[in-house]
Amino acid sequence: MADAFRTRAAVPRERFEFEFLPDTDQAFENALAKARSGERLTVADGIELLTTGTDVDGIDHERMAAVLRAADDRRREDVGDEVTFVANLNNNVTTACDTGCLFCNFRDSAHTFESDHDGQTRGFTKSPTESRQIVADAVERGIYEVTSVSGLHPALVLNDEHREMLADEAPDHVYKPPEAYDTDPGSYTEQIRSMSVEDVHVHSMTPEEADHAARFTEWDFETVYDTLRSAGLDSVPGTAAEILVDEVRDVICPGKIDTDTWIEAMEGAAAAGLPMTGTIMYGHVENEAHRVLHLDKIRELQDRTGAITEFVPLSFVHENTPLSDRGWVDGGATEAEDKLMIAVSRLYLDNVEHIQSSWVKFGDELGLEMLEAGADDFMGTILSEEITKRAGGDHGEFRSVAEYVDLIDSIDRIPVERSTDYETRRRIDPALDDLGPTLGPKADGTPLVAAEPDRPQESVVADD
Repeated sequence: MADAFRTRAAVPRERFEFEFLPDTDQAFENALAKARSGERLTVADGIELLTTGTDVDGIDHERMAAVLRAADDRRREDVGDEVTFVANLNNNVTTACDTGCLFCNFRDSAHTFESDHDGQTRGFTKSPTESRQIVADAVERGIYEVTSVSGLHPALVLNDEHREMLADEAPDHVYKPPEAYDTDPGSYTEQIRSMSVEDVHVHSMTPEEADHAARFTEWDFETVYDTLRSAGLDSVPGTAAEILVDEVRDVICPGKIDTDTWIEAMEGAAAAGLPMTGTIMYGHVENEAHRVLHLDKIRELQDRTGAITEFVPLSFVHENTPLSDRGWVDGGATEAEDKLMIAVSRLYLDNVEHIQSSWVKFGDELGLEMLEAGADDFMGTILSEEITKRAGGDHGEFRSVAEYVDLIDSIDRIPVERSTDYETRRRIDPALDDLGPTLGPKADGTPLVAAEPDRPQESVVADD
């Protein structure tokens, strides 16, 4: 990166002396012209668009409106007026984790799950049998996809061979046998097989989990993901990315895999023939230069693999997190920053077709606005959401197909139920009654969510 990017004083959110700072020798007008023409953007261009110009303090709202219009025009050119969503379930296996990420309130210290622990854990671990029952029930209701993202439980291993290797050689801080815990989580392959009910699509095993599944071995990531694919894994969530710049990761998740390892894992998943998503988790200690550097790494990864089906900007929810407790952050991204993140993702990632608006992060009103700022996908029905809720999110945990249709129709866009890879799609007529999913292995159009007496076909919030 040119030295010009490193000379600007840190913005107020930054408590840390970062090497990369949001400053460029590019002009906002030049960057916007390139974005409108479809020319591939540089990091300097991205910083100008994301900041609405490094020649001004704060966000210039007239310039921001121009960036949003350019992104919405690009969205229309790339994918048209359809807004997609998937009928899915979240089945996170365990909250046990000792990685210690400071942005996370999902995890619980692994020792609190041990049988001889004096006290109770607030968290959970599901056995493969429990996972299978949860997924089987959701498949009967009509889901197409099960998403599973979990903590790094010390007893979780790739398979029986891995367990034998760890039992013989690994120290306690790397592995503890399942007998040490109240609930045996099984192995990753057992969990994947258990969730592979009736050919439901299994979307699981982040790069961080894949690294955990290869610990204390010489297996490469292609081997790990190929083993998981044989067990029933269908696609990979590109979470654990956070910000793909190590000076930020060293602050917010020093115990997590580094940027190069995350990218290596994603390349391994692609080599194993698995499609995957890309993500960014922004709005904490990072600045706009870090965000665009992250986008650049995603774009380069897609140039090499072509395996990324969608990109998901995730706005940091700060309330119940260690970053907030330590006083390192006192809020997340502003609405303007959220809109610009969506818009610049659309403009910068010229090789990723779909950009997602997360209603769990943004809520309905802002989530719909993101669909007019470059996004074209509106996430999934979820049925159970635990990670954002624990961090302080309050936008609900699942929703119905009918609610999706009403929301998307309200902005004069076309509601479309999709498969995880976007290859199978069903346009939905808003005039239909009793709307439900039809793409899942047992889906027959029956509503996923039971209607309340005074709220026909609307979603209700479930307890996890």
